[in-house]
Amino acid sequence: MFLQWVLCAAIWLVALLANLILHCPKFWPLAMLGGSIWATGNIAVVPIIKTIGLGLGILIWGSFSSLTGWASSRFGWFGMDAQEVSKPLLNDIGAALSIVSAFIFLLIKSEIPSHTSSLDSTPLIVEQVNNTAQDSGHNYSWVDRLSTRQQRMVGCCLAVISGMLYGCTFVPVIYIKDHSKRNDSAYAGASQYDLDYVFAHFSGIFLTSTVYFLAYCLAMKNNPKLYPEAVLPGFLSGILWAIATCCCFIANYSLSPVVSFPIITAGPGLIAAMWGVFMFKEIQGLRNYFLMILSFCIILTSALCTVFSKI
Repeated sequence: MFLQWVLCAAIWLVALLANLILHCPKFWPLAMLGGSIWATGNIAVVPIIKTIGLGLGILIWGSFSSLTGWASSRFGWFGMDAQEVSKPLLNDIGAALSIVSAFIFLLIKSEIPSHTSSLDSTPLIVEQVNNTAQDSGHNYSWVDRLSTRQQRMVGCCLAVISGMLYGCTFVPVIYIKDHSKRNDSAYAGASQYDLDYVFAHFSGIFLTSTVYFLAYCLAMKNNPKLYPEAVLPGFLSGILWAIATCCCFIANYSLSPVVSFPIITAGPGLIAAMWGVFMFKEIQGLRNYFLMILSFCIILTSALCTVFSKI
């Protein structure tokens, strides 16, 4: 919870800078809802990584994010206008392949290293335990008390839920843009340029993460677990994420979400899987390697079908 709050503070600062560069376009409160949806999905990221690992976690939530974002735009869910493509069959084939890859990812088994006793003997940890003696029985999170099978089940379920929430994060902005073309709408005349909604979207992220963090502090009786080592990495991650998401807004504007979503989610999954295989050793074994390579081939084919369906 602390890491997310630091991350979202950095995200909001980037949004503030972007808003000044864009000369402060009109603020639409509805766009904050998309940020709130993203922040809600993001609170599960650390438990997901702790249960099924970074590589598999991003692969699963990326697949379901892609499917949700594609379907909501393709069929006009949540009050949006249905997006038309020149080759609907090719676009549908790309989505179907994405579904197949998502189920293959669920079959991949990851190996998450357990806690070692040596970590608990460092002076920093000892000092923290002494200062919070009343919580000495709660040094580990609830995730660490689950069995291996339970961790996998919880991690996969959280990744699916987070992915679906991520897939809905741009819905409010698209809704405003679609209804801006209607004279009888409250959003008549709203901007068609996606970056004009970045500040409102990111404000929703920071506000929601702040509410969640305060709720966490209340639940912990004003004794939350804070990790100073997470401040700078979390802040840097927030800046990188915010810049990348600004690029996502531009991609949605240039390509439309029905095309951009499958492409945007394919890249992070590939990179995260490489980290999981070569750096963190989360994914091992010939069977898992084969399933992962097969999934990537399917994802690549899916992305190409989606791209060519627009041409």
